This record gives sequence, structure tokens and C-alpha cells, in this order.
Amino acid sequence: MHTMWKGSISFGLVHIPIKLYAATESKDVHFRSLHDKCETPIRYQKFCPTCEREIEASEIIKGYEYEPGQFVKVSEEEIKEIKGEAGRSVEILDFVDLHEVDPIFYNKSYFIGPNENGEKAYSLLKRAMADTNKIGLAKITLHSKSHLAVVRVYQNGLLLETIFYPDEVRQIDQVPGLNQVGEVNEKELDTAKHLIEQLTADFEPEKYVDDYREAVEEMIQAKIAGNDIIHTEKAPERQNVVDLLSALEASIQTSKTSKKQPKQDKTKKTAKTSLKKKKAGSE
Repeated sequence: MHTMWKGSISFGLVHIPIKLYAATESKDVHFRSLHDKCETPIRYQKFCPTCEREIEASEIIKGYEYEPGQFVKVSEEEIKEIKGEAGRSVEILDFVDLHEVDPIFYNKSYFIGPNENGEKAYSLLKRAMADTNKIGLAKITLHSKSHLAVVRVYQNGLLLETIFYPDEVRQIDQVPGLNQVGEVNEKELDTAKHLIEQLTADFEPEKYVDDYREAVEEMIQAKIAGNDIIHTEKAPERQNVVDLLSALEASIQTSKTSKKQPKQDKTKKTAKTSLKKKKAGSE
């Protein structure tokens, strides 16, 4: 299992060297988009509609759109200054009861494993949390972002789960129609309770499967077995020479057209062009 983060758990004056491992993985079947005519994989490019050309990564900056069409530019240096030095510590702020954290807050799970010379302290924390039935509310920096997290006992080890901040969880009062929910009939309520009791069972996660994903995978394997396969060749590289030639030819045509125009019109055109440049410079 790949180590994705190294650091320590700290609470009070205690520091426990740990490693984090991704506890979950996506099993979704991902499809590529192909051009129906030639069956070539579609390439998504960063294109500037004003300059009418593809943009390199080095030419791209960040901007925040505070109003439609209105941006403020933000540099990487400004972001780094706000973030500060990314800590390598899971700082436990408080210990609380597990039932106090509603499942709506949970986001992503990570297994916590002991790092070198941290085995004994790791075992001590796990046993103490199990005996007191408490979980730790902590802060951690992952992928250059500060997260609120929960540290809890999971089977024979510890688990860290990032959770949403309170202002990231929407209020249920915003759901339309809740204020129109009426009273229930006692007989109907008793019937619903009886049905729930009949359908109640122990949680056995292995009996729940993703039927859709399995069906898609079976279809794909059947196509492969039946040799229903597309062999795509490498797309030809775009030649800058052709683009440059087209641009030169277009420029020549524009030049010929402008020469045929009366002198007065040409002057007006030059004045308009200068005005556009001034406006662009002031912006």
C-alpha cells in the first residue's frame, strides 16, 4: 500500500510518528471521448478565444471572478504566503464522543499506520481511545489545503477521516417543501414501523454490489472477446509551418485590400486601430 503522507499525531506534548494510506478507491468505469468519424481520442486544449490560439501552461495565471466578467488576478506567491509552511502534524484539538459527529460531515478516509519508533505510542493511543470510546477532532494539511479531521479507532488500527467545516454543510431548511410536511396517521405509522422491523438486518457490506459497474465491465469484456475493438493510430502532429503560411497569406490579402481603399478611409482605419490600442492599454 502506497504511503501518501508522513508526519505525526500530536496531542498535548505527545507526538506519534505516523504514515497515511488511502483507505478507499474509486471503482468507476471511465470512458474516453472519441471522434465518431475517425475514432480518434478527443484532445482537450486550453484555448484563448481572444488571441485565437492554444495557450501554454506557463502563460496561465489564476483569477477570481467576483462579478460576471470582472476578475482580480492572484499570484502563486500570494497563495503560498497565506498558506504558510505546510505542517506535517495531525494536531488533535479535542476529544469527543463518536455519535456527536453527524455522518454528513465525513468526506474522505485514510488508514493511519505507525512510522518508525512510533509503534508503542500508536498502540497506546488506540487502546486509550477504544477504552474511553472517544474520537479526536484534529487539523491536518493535505494537498496544500487545511482540513478538519477525525481520528478514530477502526478494527485493529486507527483511521483518519477528513470532514467538512460547518460552513461547508448546507442547512436542511433550504430544502423546498419541508414546511409543507403534514401530520401522520397513527395507523399508517404503526404499519411503517412494522415494515421497517421486517426489513431490519445486520450490516453485511459484502452483500451489496455495484450492479451497474459489473454489467458495464461484462459488456466491455464481451466486446474484447468478440474482437469488437477500435485500433486508433496516433493523430498527426499539427504543423506550425502550415498555420504560419495561412496567416501570411491572409495578411497579404488584407494588405492588398487595404491598398485599394481610398487614402481617407485608410487614415480613419489607422485612427480607429490606435484608439483600440489605447483602450487595451488602459485596461
